[in-house]
Amino acid sequence: MNRLLPLVLLAASPALAETDVSTLIATNGLRAAEVELAALAAPTPSERFALGGVRFLGGVERALQTRWRTGLSDGLVTLVDLPILRLPIAENPNPAPFEGAIIAALFAGVGTDMAGAIPLLEGIGADEAVGLMIDTGDIWFDIDMDGRRSAGEGLVDLVGLGLTGGFGEALPGAQVRFDTADAAWLAAYAHLLAGLADLVTAFNPAAAIDDTLAARRAMADLNAAVGQPFGAGMGYEFADYADLAVMVVGALERQPDPALTRSAQAHWLAVIGQNRLFWQRVATETDNAAEWIPNKAQVSALNLPFPPDTGQAWLNVLKDAEDLLTGRSLLPHWRLGDGAGVDLNALMQDPPVVDVLGIVHGMTLVPYMRQGRLINGDSLWRFEQMVQGDAGLFMVLLN
Repeated sequence: MNRLLPLVLLAASPALAETDVSTLIATNGLRAAEVELAALAAPTPSERFALGGVRFLGGVERALQTRWRTGLSDGLVTLVDLPILRLPIAENPNPAPFEGAIIAALFAGVGTDMAGAIPLLEGIGADEAVGLMIDTGDIWFDIDMDGRRSAGEGLVDLVGLGLTGGFGEALPGAQVRFDTADAAWLAAYAHLLAGLADLVTAFNPAAAIDDTLAARRAMADLNAAVGQPFGAGMGYEFADYADLAVMVVGALERQPDPALTRSAQAHWLAVIGQNRLFWQRVATETDNAAEWIPNKAQVSALNLPFPPDTGQAWLNVLKDAEDLLTGRSLLPHWRLGDGAGVDLNALMQDPPVVDVLGIVHGMTLVPYMRQGRLINGDSLWRFEQMVQGDAGLFMVLLN
């Protein structure tokens, strides 16, 4: 997902109070906006979209606050390269003690927050008018929990709208009008993060993290005792990667919770379904007003050149992903020929006790291997060619 998270938000009505909500967020933050929107007795479609967006971004904010509170600003946590964990945040000069359970709790919290946003966004029908102009520069995360906006807490600063691929200078904040179609787009993003949260929680990495950190401290103490602090050279540079590898393998080599792997699969299938709904709605739009993701006749407010066939090309990529998740296509394995592969659907429905060497060898995967059509990368290759090497940026925008 790169480092770009969705730039969404909201306003209280299609025309009357759009600027007021953007200003509310800029002045008082996401939590104040959530409280105000949640208190509305009879919310309009725009207000429901607004509340769903605030809850989505509030979930990201709470996860970043957990990172800041426990000193997870750099090092191992950023090497994991997962959404939210990879975002650059300021260092806490006096962090609370860290333990592995914090990572599991962080992602469980993300899942809970997405569950609060998804029904609101999915409940917006195609015939309900949503229209809200948002200055993305108004959105910020109170990462250090001091109630004030500090340097580096703005959405544009944090997630790097400057990831413009080959398009030149970094993008500044933009005035974007979010509409009915964008409710499905944001619902897809919420499902994406909810699925990730389920998968991380299914493997519960707490014990693997704690064991690795305890061994790291013991070795550091031994070095200090003999007057050879471990702080320079190639070994020091390699240590974080070695620790991360042990943590990941240790977390994987256990019985994952089948209920959570199934839930992750369902969320990721919902990502595809909401994407289809988004492109279906976008295709019917006739306006051209500060669009987030445009149709063939529109222009993006981000000033990015969306190729005319972006929607269909991306839907083709998602169709391949759906075929994998449902078992209609199979994953290749080096021990199998072209006519057989690994059924990802079966793996997620009834996951085994994971053995990394057994997966590489193939032994662990034998019960999930069968004859069938293998997935190929043609759709993804065509998409990458269409966007001229900027596939990473467009994948983040399109989810």
